[in-house]
Amino acid sequence: MRDVLSSRYRQSLVHLAWMCLFSSMPNGGAKVLEKTFEEWMRYRDECLRRMASEPYPAGLFCNRTFDMYACWPDGSPGTAVNVSCPFYLPWFEKVKHGLVSRRCGTDGQWVMVNGSQPWRDYSQCEEEMESTAEEEGARRLMVSFKVLYTVGYALSLLTLISALLVLTVFRKLRCTRNYIHANLFASFGLRATSVMVKDALLEKRWGMELVQVADWEALLSHEAALGCRAAQVLMQYCILANHYWFLVEAVYLYKLLIGAVFSEKNYYRLYLYLGWGTPVVFVVPWMAAKYLKENAECWALNENMAYWWIIRIPILLASLINLLIFMRILKVILAKLRANQKGYADYKLRLAKATLTLIPLFGIHEVVFIFATDEQTTGILRYIKVFFTLFLNSFQGFLVAVLYCFANKEVKSEMKKKWQLWKLDHPALCCAQ
Repeated sequence: MRDVLSSRYRQSLVHLAWMCLFSSMPNGGAKVLEKTFEEWMRYRDECLRRMASEPYPAGLFCNRTFDMYACWPDGSPGTAVNVSCPFYLPWFEKVKHGLVSRRCGTDGQWVMVNGSQPWRDYSQCEEEMESTAEEEGARRLMVSFKVLYTVGYALSLLTLISALLVLTVFRKLRCTRNYIHANLFASFGLRATSVMVKDALLEKRWGMELVQVADWEALLSHEAALGCRAAQVLMQYCILANHYWFLVEAVYLYKLLIGAVFSEKNYYRLYLYLGWGTPVVFVVPWMAAKYLKENAECWALNENMAYWWIIRIPILLASLINLLIFMRILKVILAKLRANQKGYADYKLRLAKATLTLIPLFGIHEVVFIFATDEQTTGILRYIKVFFTLFLNSFQGFLVAVLYCFANKEVKSEMKKKWQLWKLDHPALCCAQ
């Protein structure tokens, strides 16, 4: 019997994976798979205990067995044996009255397909096609979202690295303002890197070849999740660092506009603590809460919203402070424009330009969906929220790098000077062109 079961591992377990990963459960395929495998092991253990305790019948019969899908009692030759749909199926509530059947041959052997695979009819235990089609549509939409934000983060990362090189190489661009910009660029770059690394680790983990039950146990073990949990922690740290460098940008610009007198050297050290140090204060307790209370999968799901607020409260606080500073700065800009306006149209245009330029620098768009998580939103609102969040977050690094580096007059002037000097130093190459 053990040899027969070993030969059936691959087909049955892969079939189980397919059913779980694409089921229309609300908490995601990975969580469904983990829960389903736990229930499958409980079902298997109960079946083996039952088979060991019940007496065998007399005469010819098909032997009791667990075929990795359902638990089968002894069968009479030439009859169909029916059992209830196994309770480990994610959609069991929909099919709990259904039956799965196998045929016991006249020779006392279970009917096989192609001489090696068990024949069974589990049509009554399958999920309805309507919900499967709906899930397939949602899956395709999420795949397109993944392509969108992967392109966005990759483009942002390349642009941010280029911007950091520009601010680092040109000595005349080295000042506190550009140092702050460089740190903001770095936080965006780290955020993009952490997201792509996390996705790669998840894809590698769930793309493992599953042949035996031990492979499933290894796949769902805490050790297998360490890599993606580390990437998740890094991502949360980078998101917080991102928001607090937004705050540093806002504070610095506000102090410049109001004409405050301060030592840039001393304040820059405080800016570093605020931008890179503050996230540690919140990520460490969040990590401890996840490890002690929600140590499952990659720590991406928020079952207890109290732990989620450990991360979201500081983000909310930074965003609200940024919003207040943003409104205050607009008031200062408005007053300065009114005092020096040359024409009504020009005055309005310059105010609009200043407003649109500051929004991505301060992360003001984050306030719109700050209270709505994927777990709290449903239906079309969830897809709208996910689309805008992924689009803005992934392409924001690109936008900030272009606005505050490559489109900056000071940067363009310095790059132009360097280009002119290079042409003077390499006249042969220029003439050849």
